[in-house]
Amino acid sequence: MYTSSRRQLLRRGRYSEPGRIYSVTIVAHERESFFKDWLSGRPVIKALRHAEAEGARTWWWVLMPDHLHWLMELQSGDLSSTVARLKSRSTVWFNRESDHVGRVWQKGFHDRALRKEEDLRDFARYLVMNPVRAGLVGSIRDYSLWDADWL
Repeated sequence: MYTSSRRQLLRRGRYSEPGRIYSVTIVAHERESFFKDWLSGRPVIKALRHAEAEGARTWWWVLMPDHLHWLMELQSGDLSSTVARLKSRSTVWFNRESDHVGRVWQKGFHDRALRKEEDLRDFARYLVMNPVRAGLVGSIRDYSLWDADWL
């Protein structure tokens, strides 16, 4: 687990660039499997759509039982604020719809800025196969908690 000073060092190097595509990973609090099916994942999906309306174009996402992978293009604002709003909204909506009380997400998130020359489709295809590699389904067609802009 990261100490507070280590967390600050990680944040210090974070740079938000509008127009840049980011791969963002957000982990559930204590890696609890909150999102086991479409109904429990619906508040996160709703929050992703809301983020899109606020300037975070979603290229692709997959919601695993205990974490979210989000490939997005930051169109305005900064990355930390965008992710914080997504986490806050999805927590409020998840708690309301599931009668859960308390935190849903761990503090912080992991991000990777993608270079323009990287093939987004190959990167997204690799990440979208997480449910298959995790043994949750035999085919991604059988997993309901993902979407891609180019479909």
